[in-house]
Amino acid sequence: MLFLGIDSGTQSTKCVVVDGGTGQILASAVEAYGLIENLPPGHLEQSPSTWARALDATVLSCLNAIGERRREVRGIGVSGQQHGLVVLDERDEVIRPAKLWCDTSTASQCEQLAAAFGGAAGLIQRTGNAMLPGYTAPKLLWLKQNEPQHFARVRAVLLPHDFLNFHLTGVKRMEFGDASGTGLLNVRTREWDSALCEFIDPAVRNLLPEAGSSLAIHGELRPELRLAWGLPDGVLVSAGGGDNMMGAIGTGNVSPGVVTASFGTSGTLYSCAAGPVIDANGEVAAFCDSTDRWLPLVCTMNVTVITEQVRSLFGWTHQELEQAVASIPAGAAGLTFLPYLNGERTPNLPNGTGVLHGLNPTNMSAAHLARAAMEGATLGLAYGLRRFRELGVTPTEIRLTGGGSKSAVWRQIAADAFGVPVVCLSTAEGAALGAAIQSAHASTPALGSLEEICARWVTLDESTRCHPDPDLHTQYAGKLDRQMHLTGTLHHASLL
Repeated sequence: MLFLGIDSGTQSTKCVVVDGGTGQILASAVEAYGLIENLPPGHLEQSPSTWARALDATVLSCLNAIGERRREVRGIGVSGQQHGLVVLDERDEVIRPAKLWCDTSTASQCEQLAAAFGGAAGLIQRTGNAMLPGYTAPKLLWLKQNEPQHFARVRAVLLPHDFLNFHLTGVKRMEFGDASGTGLLNVRTREWDSALCEFIDPAVRNLLPEAGSSLAIHGELRPELRLAWGLPDGVLVSAGGGDNMMGAIGTGNVSPGVVTASFGTSGTLYSCAAGPVIDANGEVAAFCDSTDRWLPLVCTMNVTVITEQVRSLFGWTHQELEQAVASIPAGAAGLTFLPYLNGERTPNLPNGTGVLHGLNPTNMSAAHLARAAMEGATLGLAYGLRRFRELGVTPTEIRLTGGGSKSAVWRQIAADAFGVPVVCLSTAEGAALGAAIQSAHASTPALGSLEEICARWVTLDESTRCHPDPDLHTQYAGKLDRQMHLTGTLHHASLL
């Protein structure tokens, strides 16, 4: 038995073929693409047809690589970028390009929604989450207010992975995990909030598909695609999910205690929880996951963007950056780098900037700056982990993904800052692997529970495991306190 996992993102779509017996990835393919160009600042859009063409191309590439074994394919799962708004008309045709998760043109609509429902606190009380520009709900209100001719034609609202599921099956449906990132789902009850829908427009509730179990089958692969791809009868498409939800499954983060941390350009930190984790401060997103549990999540905007800026500043290779950081003891001799080059989401500093504090003749060197930058980015995620702990999420192990996790010195800094062991995965295909695992569980129950499949398919690279030094963890806890005190002081003075 073979299973396909598809990960459709902002920059590319990837497909993998996984052997159901061994969990081995037999083939993979990737198709890159870009954003629609020449849009106004803050507007970031893509055509959903771009995703569908990339899905078709990567699937065909993988199937051609495995030849006659394509007849063994039993299931397909899709991971997609969260929050994007896809709108279909009465003929199920796309009305306009999708507004993406990174589109920030909807700040005014977020303010309108907050004002109508008691601010961030009122929204959190209603649904579990504040309203952020990245979410889908303000995009829908933006569409009504700025493109009424398009809004009037809308008959269905989908998320990016829902659109691809529709492309594969002809079925329109949402699962709890990705639906929770719309801003319209009450994460406690997993039901649409009628009042929020009504505020946007009385028609909205009927434009949203029913939200249902993430463990259910979405539908059967359309005959046209099955024949074109040379697949057998009865290939099933699972519910799929958002990229973070599928990334959780693909890193084995399917039971409480395990935390996944992504060290990419931006950073994410998320964990499986048995019940909804609601943050009254709104710093931890209270999402559902794609296993019918919950996925508290923290996002920071500045991780490898910080280290790459420093590396570029001094013209270093990645190895030279690594050597520079390793040459300086923990703490960077008192130098603190507030890492808000892109603004920040956690803490909420949309207009934030980077700050260097504590410079003196001893630490004013390129290597100290590199160490402080890496520590500052890591402590940004450690702030989110501290909030997790305050909300009752207790990590026992953190699984690292993303480009930053390739650095041995960064992994040790992470272990010391987080205070728990960290380890990388044997494969970098987290979201695509998660989609394949979900499809295997949904289409072939005999393979076992999600936990059992993850235990067999998700393997750790033990050579990357780092254990925290208790003394350094204490030192980094103090540096985190200093970093957040500086942040708060500068922000309250309107200097950050």
